[in-house]
Amino acid sequence: MAVTTGTRRGSQGSSGRPSKGASAPRASQGRAPRKPAATQRRGSERPWLGQWNSTVTSYFLLVGATGMLLVIGLVMVLSSSTVTSIAAGDSPFAAFLVQARFALIGLPLMLVASRLPVRWYKRLAWPAMIVALGLLVAVPFVGKLVNGNRNWLVLGPIQFQPSELAKLALAIWLGAVLGRKQHLLGSWGQAVVPGVLGLGAVLGLVMAGHDLGTALILAALGLGAYWVSGAPAAMLGLGAVSAALFVGWTFIVNQNGSDRLTRILATYGSCTDEQGECYQSIHGMYGLGTGGLFGVGLGASREKWKYLPEAHNDFIYSVIGEELGLLGTLLVLALFAVLGIAMARVVRRHPDPFVKITTAAIGCWIVGQAFVNIGVVIGVLPVIGVPLPLVSAGGSALVTTMVALGVVISFARSEPGAAEALAARRSVVKRSVAVLARRSGRRADGGGARRRGGDGGR
Repeated sequence: MAVTTGTRRGSQGSSGRPSKGASAPRASQGRAPRKPAATQRRGSERPWLGQWNSTVTSYFLLVGATGMLLVIGLVMVLSSSTVTSIAAGDSPFAAFLVQARFALIGLPLMLVASRLPVRWYKRLAWPAMIVALGLLVAVPFVGKLVNGNRNWLVLGPIQFQPSELAKLALAIWLGAVLGRKQHLLGSWGQAVVPGVLGLGAVLGLVMAGHDLGTALILAALGLGAYWVSGAPAAMLGLGAVSAALFVGWTFIVNQNGSDRLTRILATYGSCTDEQGECYQSIHGMYGLGTGGLFGVGLGASREKWKYLPEAHNDFIYSVIGEELGLLGTLLVLALFAVLGIAMARVVRRHPDPFVKITTAAIGCWIVGQAFVNIGVVIGVLPVIGVPLPLVSAGGSALVTTMVALGVVISFARSEPGAAEALAARRSVVKRSVAVLARRSGRRADGGGARRRGGDGGR
């Protein structure tokens, strides 16, 4: 007590008043530095989240969920395709190696996309849209017909789907156009023109190839972009109804849609042809029902033995349920939900309208397509041929999805305070590595000195 009292008196001086030199430390010790008002508001929005609600939460959620889905997809493509590859006379790893090759192509592209600044995407909006429209125009004339849909282009050894590239180009283009005209979107004329010119043109060209699944995903993409842009709700409702009627007339009423009409009736009506239209849906449900809670084990699926068509592609979620059980399917579902939450955070937190609209469009595309695919497998939706993003086999879809997620990761890096937080974390990691290196060097030097001392004693 005497020492403490003496110290306090010494700091106050002979007059009993605090000295000038002691006033600053006393203030810094007694009261924490005041945070900016914006930071306090962001922290008070979700106080129960604590450190999980930081400025880099969106970034780490996007990176983590994307990486986990990509790994799960590679493992399940290998597991679900070995039997069909052997039956076709190929190596059991044939489909897996193709998928892994495209994943290796998409990984550096995703990293580059995640590092590009926002202004570059605004500059690339119109060139990307023009290139996508040009490729879509070529599909009806020189495209390849696969499973009744003419949606593939073959350029030498490269075979890809221009509609997948059009999804990303349309999302960026809508973000650039609607973001620039956001203050004018209260007028119907200003809001309708981008939809007719951009979204309508892409939808029409995709439907010319009779690709119903991609057309529905594009419609959801456009709806998400317009919703976040602040377009009138009446216009959104009218656009949704018009798109539904147009798609229905194109694919269901006319003669080309008779097969799809049969699938819809088989899903929502009484299914009598168990060896025809109902065969794939029934065996997809068999796979999910066989797995139980924990599954039959990785690689032990029975449906992949050429009972379930497209087991490594559109119906890979059924194989996940059979081999990994209910827990495996819930894990995949949760990861897509995490992607949706992370993109919603970017939309809510980022100040740039272009980023908000583009992220909403990409989110409706990827997460919406995932839930459509899962809905098809569990029998809620008719079979329309939509793959599970990042998980199903497919090169152009995988690469485009990875690049799109790289774009959103770039947006998450440019959130207010995110760049500074990431730079601070990198500096902490560098300092920690330097400290560990110095310690390991000291231990090595100490061990060498002890050995030299022992040799000299001898």
